Amino acid sequence: MKYFKITFILFLFPLLISSSSHKFYVSTTNVEYVKEEKVIQIITKIFTEDIEQALQTRYNASISLDSNKETEVDETFLIKYLLQKIKIKVNGKSVVLNYIGKEYDIDIAKIYFEIENISELKTIEIENKVLIDMFSEQQNIIHLKTPESRRSLILDKNEPQGMLNFN
Repeated sequence: MKYFKITFILFLFPLLISSSSHKFYVSTTNVEYVKEEKVIQIITKIFTEDIEQALQTRYNASISLDSNKETEVDETFLIKYLLQKIKIKVNGKSVVLNYIGKEYDIDIAKIYFEIENISELKTIEIENKVLIDMFSEQQNIIHLKTPESRRSLILDKNEPQGMLNFN
């Protein structure tokens, strides 16, 4: 049943992400371990309208993630929010997410992070509470790619964190 749910969401997500109006709440986070560079690269994709609403509710009603109106302060709030909501442990130890940048693609915000100095990946624990406090039906899909495997997690308000073991 769990695999059916994952397959269903993975099939539906690209179709629904292209529409400008949506009735479900989902984000995707692609996590890739690049062994040769000893880094974990992270790309989080969130509907711009949803993350903007969360930032306006939490911090300031004037926040805008429109690339023509956005200020440094708006970007600072975006980074602050994401770093509060996404926590990662590698091999049992908390790690620092380094903000790399962001870009907007139609109605999707893509935010880039990196974790440095990861010489070996035995386990990874990911907590993703992005937008869960705003939308009770929010789901955060995690796709993890290593040189040896690909795995996925679906996180929600009842299960906001998951762990993958590579031993």
